[in-house]
Amino acid sequence: MKSPYIPTTSIIAHFESIEDPRIERRKRHELKDIFFITLCASICGADSWVAIETFGKAKEAWFTNLLSLRNGIPSHDTFGNVFSLINTDEFCHCFRRWVDDLRQISELDIISIDGKCLRRSLDASSNKAAIFFYFL
Repeated sequence: MKSPYIPTTSIIAHFESIEDPRIERRKRHELKDIFFITLCASICGADSWVAIETFGKAKEAWFTNLLSLRNGIPSHDTFGNVFSLINTDEFCHCFRRWVDDLRQISELDIISIDGKCLRRSLDASSNKAAIFFYFL
């Protein structure tokens, strides 16, 4: 018998199902760390890969306490490359589920959402849509 779904606010738990398409020998940063830093930076106003890297470096001590970060904060190129490779539809699905869990746990009927598009996340050559974040 399948156990009932229990809502969680954990970013890592919501995004761990996304397949990592990178070549194994070239992985210097864990996918969960890249997602966590990206979401935190975006919530705080970062809207480009450079801004996400800058935010990560500014908060590196805090991130190091929460994440593995064996090789420090990823570069802006790493953030951009990872997001150009992942399935953005799958990422958006995980994001929506995370926000829905936040709504359930907070027991609010309505949550104000502000949307933004991450600059330079559109990859027309691969036919991938831009990444949109919707925040509470």
